[in-house]
Amino acid sequence: PHHTMSAAAMVGGGPQLTPGEITRADQGVLFLDELAEFDRDVLEALRQPLESGRVVIARAGRVMSFPARFQLVAAMNPCPCGFSGSVPEGRCTCSARVVERYARRVSGPLRDRIDLWVAMPRVAPGALVSGMEPESSAAVGARIGAARAIACARGGELNGRLRGRDLRAACRLDGAARRRLVSLAETEGASGRGTERILRVARTIADLAGRVEVWGEDLDEAGWFRSPMERAAGALAS
Repeated sequence: PHHTMSAAAMVGGGPQLTPGEITRADQGVLFLDELAEFDRDVLEALRQPLESGRVVIARAGRVMSFPARFQLVAAMNPCPCGFSGSVPEGRCTCSARVVERYARRVSGPLRDRIDLWVAMPRVAPGALVSGMEPESSAAVGARIGAARAIACARGGELNGRLRGRDLRAACRLDGAARRRLVSLAETEGASGRGTERILRVARTIADLAGRVEVWGEDLDEAGWFRSPMERAAGALAS
C-alpha cells in the first residue's frame, strides 16, 4: 500500500465495514515501503492486529472482526533526504536532530512489536554488476523450511505464536541463559512483550542452527536484532 493510505483503508471500515489491507494480507506479507511517511494514526492502528492477529472495527452501533494475521515487512530511509550514512560523505543535508525526529515517527509501542531491525548500507556498484551472491535463495529457503519443521514438530506451533509458559518450555534455558536474557532485557529497557519477542527470535535462531536448547549467543543475536531503530541509523552513519 502507498504511504498516503488512510487508516480506514489500512485496517478496514467505511459504511459497509469492509476489510482493509491488513485483512487482505492475512496469512501473508504486508510490505510498507517508506514506513516513516505513513500517518501516525495509520501506523498506530497496526498495533493491536500485530498482537492478536485480528482487527475489530466498530461503526454506527455495528462491530465486525476480521482476520489479520500477517507478517509485517517495512522499509524506511534513515533520514528525510535519504542520504544519511551514504558514500561519499556529505550528501546528507539533515542535522542530527532532524534524523532523530524522523526515526521517532515510528512510535515506541510499534517498534516494540517489530522483531528484527536491520540497517542496510548502500550496495557498492561493483557488487551489483558482479552478480555474485553469498547464498542462493533456494538454499536459504531450505534452511527456513527445516527450521519451521523443527518448530512445528516440537509443539505444533510456529515460534512466532508461542506465549508464556509454552514459550519458556520450548526454549529450555539453563541458568546462565536465563541470566543473559534478564541482562539483555534490562540493557535494552525491553517491556514484557519485548522480552518475549527476544526469546522467540532466539528460539528461531537456535532452530536454524539445529540446536535443541537456546544458548546465550542466540539471545545475544536476538537482542542485536531487537536493538532500537536509532542504533540501526547509527550503524548506517558509521
